[in-house]
Amino acid sequence: MTRFALLVASLAATFAIAQAPPPSRAAGPGASDPAAAEKIAEFRRQVQSDRRGLVERHLQLTPAEAKKFWPAYDDYHRRLETIVSRQNRAINDFVASESSMTDANAKRIAREILVAERDEQALRDKHLHKVAGMLPPRKAVRYMQIENKIRALNRFDIAVVMPLVQ
Repeated sequence: MTRFALLVASLAATFAIAQAPPPSRAAGPGASDPAAAEKIAEFRRQVQSDRRGLVERHLQLTPAEAKKFWPAYDDYHRRLETIVSRQNRAINDFVASESSMTDANAKRIAREILVAERDEQALRDKHLHKVAGMLPPRKAVRYMQIENKIRALNRFDIAVVMPLVQ
């Protein structure tokens, strides 16, 4: 099995576990579990204070791995920022026009968000393939898990503040 196939299999297993229903917590993970809530809060603090340092601490790259990885990481985040900016503009459009939302405007904003999400997924796929070629499979999977957690926090924060269309 190739390194990429191993990486894909590992990611599939990780996502399958993540998709499994949580053990009977009606309000969701962390809602009634202070330890889980604190883990989430600590992770958020680490991301906000030093995202790159967080990745560096968890990956423990060799000098040869670091030489290949960090330029790809920086390129990925530059490209991701462009996509996230598009998503944010669409969300700001929604919030600004919430009280006077028309059907046409709602469709336009939803389309812009979905296109940006598709572009993000395509970027993530391309980046994963690149990272899988430069890091051992376990480190590549660990890195993608970190990125997934960070994006999940971003999406959660948006979901909390974004009102439902009336």
